[in-house]
Amino acid sequence: MAVRKIIRMGHPTLRQVSRELEAREIGCDEVHRLVADMIDTLHDYGGIGLAAPQINEPVRLAIIEIAGGQTRYGDVDSLPLTVFVNPSIEVVQTTTAGYWEGCLSVPVLRGFVERPQHVKVTSKNLRGEEQNHELEGFLATIFQHEFDHLDGKLYIDHITDSTKLVFDEEYERYVLPVEEARLMSRDCPPTNS
Repeated sequence: MAVRKIIRMGHPTLRQVSRELEAREIGCDEVHRLVADMIDTLHDYGGIGLAAPQINEPVRLAIIEIAGGQTRYGDVDSLPLTVFVNPSIEVVQTTTAGYWEGCLSVPVLRGFVERPQHVKVTSKNLRGEEQNHELEGFLATIFQHEFDHLDGKLYIDHITDSTKLVFDEEYERYVLPVEEARLMSRDCPPTNS
């Protein structure tokens, strides 16, 4: 299909609430072409998730694909490429954790966001069948981040400490080494001297 341009913060489509796809639209060729374009775009840009509004299509449609394995966020479960039509998200448990989030629509920046860490997602697939996912930890964060786009929100809207919004280069240079050291000390038992 086609790689589409990802719109960036400041474009009005990113700040509007997307409309739901009607049942008759879900299986149509136009929506299947849109999903194919989203997949090509996601792979070309190297992301793990993409919402339709990010390519200037204000409909409630998102895709997520996670390779899984060991990441800087710990061990993350994989998720094969999955399409979410008209998703809704419910917080199961309000316990929060924070991660440094980035976004293809907010390039070269990263911000620390705290979100609930146990959510349930209900959506439809491209055949109009209901699908349910219960997610915890970093996966819960990923889903909340992607589905925020469908409500006209960006991760920067959730940053509570503006000193924790940094450029990617500075994140790599100054923040990541501190984060890795913190994780390492948490995983290693104290030594007795």
